[in-house]
Amino acid sequence: MDELPPRSPFGDAPTHRDDKPGPERVPVFNLPGAILAALALLGLIYAAQALLLSAATVEWLTFTFGFLPLRYVYPLSEQGLAWLWTPVTYSLLHGSLEHLAFNGLWLAAFGTPVVRRIGNGRFVLYWIASAAAGAAVHAAVNWGQPSIMIGASGVVSALMGSACRFAFGRSGRAADHHHAGFQPVRLSILEALSQRTVRVFIIAWFFGNIAIAFGLPLFGDFSGAIAWDAHIGGFLFGFLLFSLFDPVPGRNRSL
Repeated sequence: MDELPPRSPFGDAPTHRDDKPGPERVPVFNLPGAILAALALLGLIYAAQALLLSAATVEWLTFTFGFLPLRYVYPLSEQGLAWLWTPVTYSLLHGSLEHLAFNGLWLAAFGTPVVRRIGNGRFVLYWIASAAAGAAVHAAVNWGQPSIMIGASGVVSALMGSACRFAFGRSGRAADHHHAGFQPVRLSILEALSQRTVRVFIIAWFFGNIAIAFGLPLFGDFSGAIAWDAHIGGFLFGFLLFSLFDPVPGRNRSL
């Protein structure tokens, strides 16, 4: 529907205004509220770790809220409830400022289009489920290992996978030519894989994580501590199951 010119309440003649519209006001932080809140929470937790807490307290915090595959070897009834919350809470902890900044950058980049599409409430559920998916794959690959996993990279990887379902290719570019409320159609899994941009992104993404798994120093010394398996679990969750969280109807009923 086309927008009609303003009309006078006293007749049909169009009104005329001499004043010119002012410049459009752009917010300083053009990010959804849920992304800003997530970044603030991650930053506050790390600041407390680095500046306020003692080394012993940080060690307790990491053990109590980090994800430890070894926990699931023992009967759950014989231990506390850490096995229940750590598949999610590990995603709120980071081991260094570089770790936090790296995840925060990609969280802002890929979380923004996803949150604008699914909304703040669904994003909370999405975070919980995608963190748990990354933890599940990490536990399967490292069953019984005493290593502790922390970081939001599993969630960030899920956001990357979900973005492949609507933000890349012809469907995503079409959104640039519509009004701000327009959302591109969600592609089915096969439709997304038929997009060359999506295929190239997925191949490059998996190549990078497989290279990390084989010990190639893509990020210097920091790469040795990267939980590549949690990345893959998160990405597959976001790519394959995004329709469970997406309120925008897809082109068909397939996932």
